[in-house]
Amino acid sequence: MSITPKLTRFDLSMIVVSLVIGMGIFAAPAEVAKTSSNPYLYFGAWLLGGAVSLCGALTFAEIGARYPTTGGFYKVFSFCFHPAFAFMINWVLVISNAASVAAVALIGAEYINPVIMPQSLQNDVGVKIMTIGSVLILYVINYLGIKMSARTQNVLTLFKIGMILILCAAVFKGSIAQAGKVIEYHNNNGISAFGLSLVAVFFTYGGYQQTINFGGDIINAKVNIPKAIFFGIATVISLYMLINFAYYSILGISGLQHKTTLAATLAGVLFGTAGYKIVSLLMFVSVLAFVNVNIMANPRVYYAMAEDGILPARFKRVNSQTQVQEFGLTFFVGAVLVILFFAGSFQKILSYVMFFDTIGLSTAAVSIFILRRKTKHLNDTGIYSMKWYPLIPIIFITTYWFVTISIFIENPQAALICILAFIAGLIIYFITKRSQQPYTTP
Repeated sequence: MSITPKLTRFDLSMIVVSLVIGMGIFAAPAEVAKTSSNPYLYFGAWLLGGAVSLCGALTFAEIGARYPTTGGFYKVFSFCFHPAFAFMINWVLVISNAASVAAVALIGAEYINPVIMPQSLQNDVGVKIMTIGSVLILYVINYLGIKMSARTQNVLTLFKIGMILILCAAVFKGSIAQAGKVIEYHNNNGISAFGLSLVAVFFTYGGYQQTINFGGDIINAKVNIPKAIFFGIATVISLYMLINFAYYSILGISGLQHKTTLAATLAGVLFGTAGYKIVSLLMFVSVLAFVNVNIMANPRVYYAMAEDGILPARFKRVNSQTQVQEFGLTFFVGAVLVILFFAGSFQKILSYVMFFDTIGLSTAAVSIFILRRKTKHLNDTGIYSMKWYPLIPIIFITTYWFVTISIFIENPQAALICILAFIAGLIIYFITKRSQQPYTTP
């Protein structure tokens, strides 16, 4: 069975917000502050990151409007370049997404365990029980249907937005004792330091690109995808600037450089000794929203790959009543649960996720130039077309390559690992397709 549209514009807007707001905003500001010697550079990095991410969001909004399809992040590479290139980019992202979900779920369990679990289970066993239990509950919710998944996502996201706004109220309580001196990191190369600060910023802003994986699920996709992406990313930028202002008002740059438990600090200012429990709940809800939206999104990539014959046909089987890929969903959750037993060894892998993302995102954005040419017949049909084209995608692509180069200069080993992973994907593709029929461009 094929996928039929069931999600509204509001559903997709909440998906955008949850794809972007994960754990990053509660930790990344400290990393940005370490490369910023003054508040102008600090807020400049967040403003530039927001502006560039908005350029990216507008670019992907038009990509999603011009080519709305299930598993869009895979399909757009296949349509504009070649299915081999599409698989090479996406296979790494599918693996890293499962690892990210597993690791983030563990973090959430570590926050909530001391609050709700008995003393006897406040250990590694208790954390694993909480993590696996949370993933399985979300698996059951997603198995019940795409609308049930979307409703759960809406509730989790609205709760998370509300909690961030509550934390921002800490600015009205005054500042606290700040750390001593400002630490100047990477001060020998200001441009390189600024580029590295953008790594943490873009990691925190990333995720909205997965929205185009729901192209087949959205009602009136050509209109609702761009509007939902714009509304979602505008909401994220506003929330990020508000909470960064709160961090700075309470801690200052020097305090930001020394503090890693930023959300806990704000909660402590507001709620005193109860602050720990408040922030634990916030972190756990953020984790649940992140895990749930990935359980929704990643099986859609499997669907697209199965359509091209890269994966077995069972990955694209859809329950006509619930619109759920029951096998694909089970496979992804199963991968997450397997990884959970080895999650401790995945921390190093997760540190490379941003390297793959910068290359994947910037290359995906290049497809807008090809899509514009291939879909000229849509130009006068009322379809969304970004203003200031081609400046908007050029700004996004150029900035992301600047960040990629900054990462590679700082850690050359990452470049080698990244290239080897892509080459491995290319080899896997041709081995898989050897006995398949030649691919025909849609």
